[in-house]
Amino acid sequence: MRFAPEKRGNVIRLHGVARVDHKTKHLAKRLQAGEIAVIHHVDLDEVAADALIAARAQAVINTAASISGRYPNLGPLKLVRAGILLLDCAPPELMQMLVEGQELAVIDNLIVREDAVIGKADLLGEEQVLAKMAKAMLSVKRELRSFVENTLTYAQQEKNFFLGDLPKLELKTKLAGRHVLVVVRGPTYKEDLRAIATYIHDVKPVLIGVDGGADALLDAGFRPDLIVGDMDSVTDAGLCSGAELIVHAYPDGRAPGLARTDALQRMAHTYPAPGTSEDVAMLLAHEYGAELIVALGTHSNMIDFLEKGRRGMASTVLTRMRIGNKLVDAKGVSQLYCRTVDWRAACLLVGAAFVPIGIVAWLNPLTRSFLNMLYLNIILLVT
Repeated sequence: MRFAPEKRGNVIRLHGVARVDHKTKHLAKRLQAGEIAVIHHVDLDEVAADALIAARAQAVINTAASISGRYPNLGPLKLVRAGILLLDCAPPELMQMLVEGQELAVIDNLIVREDAVIGKADLLGEEQVLAKMAKAMLSVKRELRSFVENTLTYAQQEKNFFLGDLPKLELKTKLAGRHVLVVVRGPTYKEDLRAIATYIHDVKPVLIGVDGGADALLDAGFRPDLIVGDMDSVTDAGLCSGAELIVHAYPDGRAPGLARTDALQRMAHTYPAPGTSEDVAMLLAHEYGAELIVALGTHSNMIDFLEKGRRGMASTVLTRMRIGNKLVDAKGVSQLYCRTVDWRAACLLVGAAFVPIGIVAWLNPLTRSFLNMLYLNIILLVT
């Protein structure tokens, strides 16, 4: 059921319960169908938009700019094309004014609580979003220059970590000589998981979920063997699924994610390293002897990293240089991998099918007579 805004004449009206959070990924877990999401999310990314769409939000009120103009992010376009009302650049004080669970009304660009207007926002439709995206395209070259410079600066600072001996862990999960699938909850992770489901069933790779990637595996019917990350976007169910846990720590050893695993009484390793948790997952697979590393939903270009809130990809470049040709993309695997035919099973299946056919044929008098004649003729020919 879609909770569509009511339109009377030229006036759009809707009302619903408000859910408020500075972190969209946290809010999406609490959001119920038909409710209004109140967020503070500059440059709303695709993954966040997908979560709001999946939760069936009726409207999104953003107290920041959903498209700041730095680059043409796709999240707002996804929202409005899904029929969700998007109110942009609402007053930031709404985040403090509103209480979780309060009833809100929206009348065009006005935000109303208990018959009082508490704020105005920019009402963005598809036309306005596309215009903002077109304008943002003019900034891409400048953003790319800054992104490259940032990447090179941090690569210089982080190179010693990647050139030296990496941290060692006493892992129970055996990776040596096996395929390893690293799952990140990127924009197309659901489609990619469906595309390689046969590969997972047949090859049985070690499954590593990077934070929310663990929940992606569980939702698809697979159990992760390892969960790597700072543990801020994986659910309690994911952390308690039986997977071995590795908390990504800062290079100085601080690991805020341990508080979460300790609260759930789950034992976890810590892995101090610069960069992203998906880099750590790939490094672990490589250093512990994986034969092949398949990356699903991982970040690989400037837009991906800007959507993740990172202004460079130094650690990712260095990680891929260290891993070399062991790393392949899941999309490539889905195109190249096909299930081999088990001829023995095929023959058994055909043979089993002939049994009832033969019984029915023998019970029919005409067929039995024909078979007897055929048998006698064969005997005469042989003798």
